[in-house]
Amino acid sequence: MQYERENSPSYMEIVSMPELYEIVYPAKPPIINGFLYNGTYLFVGSPKVGKSFMMAQIAYHVSSGKPMWNNAVRKGTVLYLALEDDYRRLQERLYRMFGTETTSNLFFSVASNSLNGGLIEQLDGFIHEHHNTSLIIIDTLQKIRESEGDTYSYSHDYDIIAQLKAFSDKNNICLLLVHHTRKQKADDNFDTISGTNGLLGAADGAFVMYKSKRTDTDASIEISGRDQPDRKILIKRNTETLCWDLDKIIDDKFKVPPEPLLEKIAGLVNEHNPTWQGTATELLSKLEIDDIKPNILSLKLNVNAGRLYTEHFIKYVNKRSHGVRRIELKYDLDHPIINIPDDAINQPVDYGEMMITADNVDEIAGADYDERHQDMINNCLG
Repeated sequence: MQYERENSPSYMEIVSMPELYEIVYPAKPPIINGFLYNGTYLFVGSPKVGKSFMMAQIAYHVSSGKPMWNNAVRKGTVLYLALEDDYRRLQERLYRMFGTETTSNLFFSVASNSLNGGLIEQLDGFIHEHHNTSLIIIDTLQKIRESEGDTYSYSHDYDIIAQLKAFSDKNNICLLLVHHTRKQKADDNFDTISGTNGLLGAADGAFVMYKSKRTDTDASIEISGRDQPDRKILIKRNTETLCWDLDKIIDDKFKVPPEPLLEKIAGLVNEHNPTWQGTATELLSKLEIDDIKPNILSLKLNVNAGRLYTEHFIKYVNKRSHGVRRIELKYDLDHPIINIPDDAINQPVDYGEMMITADNVDEIAGADYDERHQDMINNCLG
């Protein structure tokens, strides 16, 4: 009966609000604190504004794990498709920017297949060989869609980004797509993105980089995305290295309110006492909490599982065993290192939607992952 229902032309997958609250999603810690997150993003600017230097700077800091603009960085392998460059120009640019300080986790290519000609398969192959890949930069978007002709429509643009987003979601990485602005001015800088609104509509967010004058050494980056607050960053060109230095950050002051329950759990489960198991009722008793019902506690932990790991490195599992639903909490003793500035040690680090004080972070692993969501991503990829 269920098989026939799911294979009916009228079938639509739906989820109720209580069912939604039962799903435990992985954490999504930033790659660069307050700046770069997992997902598919457009990085847009006019020609020669300095986008390629910015891409090289981001790639170097993520692959080396060195803090960028005094922001914590989660180290990972980076693939930079510099499709408008050659290796000689890349060598000259990188030497000017970073001297002889190299990183073995940064890889380049100056040629790739188009999106319809096998690019996804090439990227899959790279990730298969480099399992800790966290960032892929494609410079530029136009280069991977050239063979698709000059047909530009909302649906066509949306489909291009949707395919790339499905890939980044499947692999839990950041895909940064360099793109150009159009010549026409607009009141909203995001309306200057070349192409239709389908590009931004399908993406997780966008960066728009611009100058008042082409010859200026100052520039601005406006950021809008789903996983970070909207903000504007003022940057200045270092005339010696040609790297971009941070001048000022202008953003909204939104912060997710604290969740005292997570703090209490962190006091119970930590590196000194790495595991705890029991029912929701037993956990409430252990935490000396008497104003929350057991079922509400479970819902709170389901929704905040990612945050619990990101802030306190505690993995959470809620599963039924012998007719009883039991909670398992485990401190991850093997969490990988995130590099933070020396002057930020033991200071709270603003992760946009969360506050952490430790110097290690990674995604929550394994338990209760939303398989139906993953199946939809796989189906989108074909």
